Amino acid sequence: MRAKSVPHVEYEVFKALMDDSVVAEALAGIRTEMVPENDEVAARRFNEGVKSAAKLILNLAERRLHRIPEDHPDYTPKE
Repeated sequence: MRAKSVPHVEYEVFKALMDDSVVAEALAGIRTEMVPENDEVAARRFNEGVKSAAKLILNLAERRLHRIPEDHPDYTPKE
């Protein structure tokens, strides 16, 4: 589908960022740098940070659902 607006592109980018295969590969490298071996506190902080960031991205995507093209499969009218 052709990019029809900036929010449409933003939505597709957020959706791609939440793709498990893309995220898993990127997070593995970040985790290696941020979580030393056998450091349970750093591991917990990292896991909570990932959950929080995922919620933020999902929220950003959901806030654009009413602004993407009406013929998009994910389009949802504003309530």
